[in-house]
Amino acid sequence: MRTIMAITLFILTGILTALFFGFDFSKAANSLEYDDEQEGMKDEIVIKFSHVAAENTPKGRAARKFASLVQERTRGKIKVQIFANGSLYNDQNEYQALLDGHVQMIAPATSKLTKHYPKWQVLDLPFAFPTQKAVQEAYEGKIGNILLNTLDSDHVKGLTFWYNGYKQITNDEKPIILPEDFTRMHFRIMPSPVIKSQFKMLDASTSVLPFNKVYRNLEVQFIDGEENTFSNIYTKKLYRHQKYLTISNHAYLGYVVLMNGKFWNRLSPENKKIINQALKETTEWNHRHSIETNDQQKRYLMKTNALKIHYLTNEEEKRWKEALGPVYHKAAPIVGKKLMNEVDRLQKKYSY
Repeated sequence: MRTIMAITLFILTGILTALFFGFDFSKAANSLEYDDEQEGMKDEIVIKFSHVAAENTPKGRAARKFASLVQERTRGKIKVQIFANGSLYNDQNEYQALLDGHVQMIAPATSKLTKHYPKWQVLDLPFAFPTQKAVQEAYEGKIGNILLNTLDSDHVKGLTFWYNGYKQITNDEKPIILPEDFTRMHFRIMPSPVIKSQFKMLDASTSVLPFNKVYRNLEVQFIDGEENTFSNIYTKKLYRHQKYLTISNHAYLGYVVLMNGKFWNRLSPENKKIINQALKETTEWNHRHSIETNDQQKRYLMKTNALKIHYLTNEEEKRWKEALGPVYHKAAPIVGKKLMNEVDRLQKKYSY
């Protein structure tokens, strides 16, 4: 008992001594050594840029070029951190992550915006843009301007469009040559009503799956096939679980570069100018290199002999267009007259 009382008395004495004389915590804090690597960190701006494509695809390369230009021209004051291959967010949750401010930039496929902005379905219309020049005029002309202006700038800032390439059809069942060959097959698609409508017109079923889960779903044969660019088919090795490829060029896959609206509004005019200029140069570079990349990876796919490849003839393409014609009528009231008229104008201008 005496031992317990002695210990208690000792503790109370210590507490009272500390209260009486005080404890100078400021000296303890100030005694920490100064770390010169911390200098200037409060002035650094970090942009987290999340995307789902591989690093050696048109989007992956464009993201790295943009990051390099921004860091160089701001002398490291703005650092763009790239998170490729869906390593941070997949294509089904990256948009919400942008709105919540968990990332500052994303570059989703344009189809991914159709859920929030229905007019964006115009870019998914089958055979909408006959040539690369038609795609470029759509993105950088009237169609692109109208679509970017539909975005809610308080929440998301649309900056530019990036290019990938025309989509092709792959599957593991049989050669797809005519529209009726799609009957009773199951395809992975992106979440766009126009894309879903296309496959429905062809009597095929669909599932919306994240891009980074396509390979696995082909492997376990949950889906029979998918539509994609040569660069995505090659870099994601989708050909390993597919036997047939139809070179159809039936639609174009491109991206829109988005930034969190609040983050953009907090940037200084000077930094906005630097970012816009870097994006302009990157977009011009991306347009050229997307064509080269898809051509190169198309040749790689042909060399692998992993796929039996069929090129649509003019007559076969005509059959596809006739079968998919009703998609235009269904989309027109949603897309609106201005955009539909511009698609019609581009088709006439660049028809071949």
